[in-house]
Amino acid sequence: MKKNKSTFVKLLKRIKKHSFFIILSLIMAAVTVATTLYVPILVGRGIDCIIGVNNVDFAKIVNILIRIGIFVGITALSQWLMNICNNRITYEVTRDIRNEAIEKIQVLPLKYIDGHSYGEIVSRVIADVDQFADGLLMGFTQFFTGVMTILGTLIFMITINAKITLAVVVITPLSFLVASFIAKKTFSMFKLQSETRGEQTALIEEMIGNQKIVQAFGYEDKSSGRFALINEELKECSQKAVFYSSLTNPSTRFVNNVIYAGVALAGAFMIPGGSLTVGGLSVLLAYANQYMKPFNDISSVITELQNALACAARIFALLEEEPESADSKDTITDVRGEVNIDNVCFRYVPDKKLIENFNLHAEPGKRIAIVGPTGCGKTTFINLLMRFYDVTSGTISIDGHPINEISRHSLRSSFGMVLQDTWIKNGTVRENLNIGKPDATDEEIIEAARRSHSWEFIRRLPNGLDTRLKEDSLSQGEKQLLCITRVMLLSLIHI
Repeated sequence: MKKNKSTFVKLLKRIKKHSFFIILSLIMAAVTVATTLYVPILVGRGIDCIIGVNNVDFAKIVNILIRIGIFVGITALSQWLMNICNNRITYEVTRDIRNEAIEKIQVLPLKYIDGHSYGEIVSRVIADVDQFADGLLMGFTQFFTGVMTILGTLIFMITINAKITLAVVVITPLSFLVASFIAKKTFSMFKLQSETRGEQTALIEEMIGNQKIVQAFGYEDKSSGRFALINEELKECSQKAVFYSSLTNPSTRFVNNVIYAGVALAGAFMIPGGSLTVGGLSVLLAYANQYMKPFNDISSVITELQNALACAARIFALLEEEPESADSKDTITDVRGEVNIDNVCFRYVPDKKLIENFNLHAEPGKRIAIVGPTGCGKTTFINLLMRFYDVTSGTISIDGHPINEISRHSLRSSFGMVLQDTWIKNGTVRENLNIGKPDATDEEIIEAARRSHSWEFIRRLPNGLDTRLKEDSLSQGEKQLLCITRVMLLSLIHI
């Protein structure tokens, strides 16, 4: 529960900057509740105008009907404005969270990305934020109006009959006790559901992204089995979450129906004594119904909020991850290419050795190949050189400058890196080649393509540089050539 409260406090801080729309929404909610609760009084007065046979005050009834129409119109308008405010708050908050999440991912250390499946991270940014938005919107739309309706109804009921109102208030805590008990159960279930959904998304992304390998090694049945297992887990935790959450509404409805019956019975005994009119009883019954309805709505909202808070906790956990270590503002220019590795040690896990006392001196213009068996640290060395990871001890220098004293952007712009795994984004050939140099001219792009021997197949594409690429547009070799061209285009600056 402490974690739940902490998440709620963080959420309130993010909503705070939309205070204008929150205040406007609360005002509209108050107007909606006030006009909605005033209409039953008018209806009760209209009933009291029907005194008996041939004794009906039609003029007064017409006047009351006109007033009812006006107040219903005001209710509709205020409710419409309240919903606009709530929608704006919800979708601006979720937009900001998604933007912040993407910005956070850009500055997270590579060890975080390596330590979490891509699908699980995607699930937090997309699915969890969607669930969070649904719960937040329902909270704004129903929670505030529900609370105001309960308070307003009690005030109006007291003006009509204080004894019946007191009896209603005494029975009311039963609804809160039932809703609170069930809410504690549902949060843990929804949290597990959200985590399992993230695992399922990760597996789907893994299988679809590597379908060729799956089929080449006959892994279809095993991958389907893994998915079926996770899917079964998701079904189980989802059923439990829905089961516990579905108990809230009927339980509170039972308590509320007891209240309604009690009001009707007590009011019926008061009418013969003259302490209550028929119209007054109809107003009390209407208020009893109005009073109970928010409890049902709020119980549903609590269920959604439990789900939303469980998703929000996962989102905030991502947003609060420690970013990369502080970056230097120093830059490096006129790079000659002298690389010096002095007594470098590195460990991914503190108690597991990987690179120990590594020394290397690479002079400008030389071609050096680093070879070795799988797992000896070749890729790790590149990660250290590009500062995707920082060394545990020792120093890596470029042209005599320790790389931890150079900004990461400046450092990485001094290297050209082509990985074995190609990355081609959805877009044109030109957009894929000028990622690192957006202002590159077509002449520069073509020159780079000629140097990397990719121009021959590029010019044969339907629209040349303007050809839009899809996943299956190019062969693996052609994708590799485009990645080499991308680096070659940057190197033209130094040629």
